Amino acid sequence: MPTIPYVDAIKGMIAERPEMATEMFEDAINALLAGEMDDARLLLREYVNVTIGFQELARRTGKIDKNLMRTLSADGNPTAMNLMAIIRACADAEDIA
Repeated sequence: MPTIPYVDAIKGMIAERPEMATEMFEDAINALLAGEMDDARLLLREYVNVTIGFQELARRTGKIDKNLMRTLSADGNPTAMNLMAIIRACADAEDIA
């Protein structure tokens, strides 16, 4: 049985159950509100990877995609302005007011 890359497997799950993307985004926001910045960044990165992608995130935020990838990496240190722009773009993608 062939294996499927993780991101592709999650994308397939989201295709079958779209609310899973919203749940992933909510998990990231909850981690942020709990003060778990490392977890929040990585959860946001995973959400972006399996939903809108970094090129679309860059278009929505007006930022460079490579910078956004770095911002949401394990070593990332986003400014509040960048983090809020990312969250707003993700919320818009999920149609969350």
